[in-house]
Amino acid sequence: MGNEPRTGGNRRGSEHRQWRLAHPALSRQLSWLLGLVLLAGGWLLPLAVAPGEALALDAQTCEAITESTVEGLFERWNQAISSGSPETVAKLYAPGALLLPTLSATDRFDPEAIADYFTSFLKRQPIGEVTSRHIVMGCNYATDAGDYRFQLHQPEEQLNARFTFVYGFDGQGWRIVHHHSSLVPQTPQPT
Repeated sequence: MGNEPRTGGNRRGSEHRQWRLAHPALSRQLSWLLGLVLLAGGWLLPLAVAPGEALALDAQTCEAITESTVEGLFERWNQAISSGSPETVAKLYAPGALLLPTLSATDRFDPEAIADYFTSFLKRQPIGEVTSRHIVMGCNYATDAGDYRFQLHQPEEQLNARFTFVYGFDGQGWRIVHHHSSLVPQTPQPT
């Protein structure tokens, strides 16, 4: 039984990889959509089962996380941007993660594109600080959203931005699966 040849399993994986290579934009969109569906499922699943059942399910299949751990995940990211290494920052993002960056109109869907964004951003020697946040935790995901401020150098500038980090547990650790950052709109001063 254990030595019987496997048939079909590798062919399907190979066909899937070939399709993904032939259709990279559609593949990224489908991966992103699947991530949203899984994320929504994590939010909706506790609503679909009785409270006692939800606790039993979480204890068996969900990685525990606390608010202080989520805050620590941001600090890990902030330390990575302080390292000056785009590759160090990019390694914190899961394969297929989506980065909607603060200072670029280009969406980043893969590690190379994410590292490319941070190559230019890190040249400004950013120092980040969370000024407000709202954390939501669920089964193998956590969302950290709010406002942060960056002190940039060369040239000197302070940026106030809004952020959303969605972290997912990949069986080994917590990685960023979605990161959206946008400048806070300037409000007109009263005259």
